[in-house]
Amino acid sequence: MMHPAIIALMVSSFITCLMLFGAGWFSARILLKWDLQSGSELQLLLEKRTYLIATVVAYALVFQILSLFLFIFTADVLHTRFVGAMCAAGSLNVNRFGYPTLVFKIINCLLAGVWLIINRADNQGFDYPLIRVKYTLLIVMVPLVFVEVALQADYFRGMHADIITSCCSSLFSISARTVAGDIAALPAPLMQKAFFSAMAVTGISGAFFLRMKMGGYFFSLASCLTFPVAIASLISFICLYFYELPTHHCPFCILQKEYGYVGYALYLALLTGGVAGAGAGALMPFRDKPSLIKVIPAMQRTLAMITLASYGLFTLIVVCRMLSTSFRL
Repeated sequence: MMHPAIIALMVSSFITCLMLFGAGWFSARILLKWDLQSGSELQLLLEKRTYLIATVVAYALVFQILSLFLFIFTADVLHTRFVGAMCAAGSLNVNRFGYPTLVFKIINCLLAGVWLIINRADNQGFDYPLIRVKYTLLIVMVPLVFVEVALQADYFRGMHADIITSCCSSLFSISARTVAGDIAALPAPLMQKAFFSAMAVTGISGAFFLRMKMGGYFFSLASCLTFPVAIASLISFICLYFYELPTHHCPFCILQKEYGYVGYALYLALLTGGVAGAGAGALMPFRDKPSLIKVIPAMQRTLAMITLASYGLFTLIVVCRMLSTSFRL
């Protein structure tokens, strides 16, 4: 618990929880009392405070996104302290709270990105057009963040130096009767077709959306579905080309120096594409808001280009590795 990275994560997570708890309380007041047609003292007070609260939440959620990478980095650094661990996969397996914490961090990272997109759109409207939407989403996020922080605390408190954990080779083995083992056991040829097909559909639908300004919902759905397909493909066959081993399916070893930290580039590109694609879809229902008629289409074009660039970068790294290595499945 006295490791610098753990202290940084726990302290910052506690501060984030306090900030979001206060913002959640304010969100409830917004949903119950907000009335833009009213000139009451309460309404004026809410209008003044919403800018401050939104700014505080924005900073908190930016760290929430960064904390995902800090958490993975910390787990990877700590693997040398446990017998049997070779990377973050083993560190996360030292107790039953490691992988649930990671799952909640990924979910909260995606939701935080979507909230920041909605908040940016709302701030550009003169009549607070999305204020109820973004604070409703915030109320949904607050308990998820609290659960994440509680799991994270239990995970770090449950670490003991005498624990013997499993290495990534056994955790992500095709013979392991776990979710990770089932994903690793997916046929590589099938996953290759699924991966490149998903990327192609996202790319084509994104280009169509940018060109014709139609099909936004389909593009967003395609980009969201591409995210889990890419994760499964990473475990199933992509990692094998980086390790040049037909049995090493670990998605964490590529974060290490031996592989040029390429995992961070892959995961950052994937998360950026997923958030931008989901954000473009989240804005679709509000394109007809009078104060956002010009704002949202411009934001969606930017988000679509970010999605295409991010997923394109991910695919480019994968293809370059597949072509540059002599390893073949």
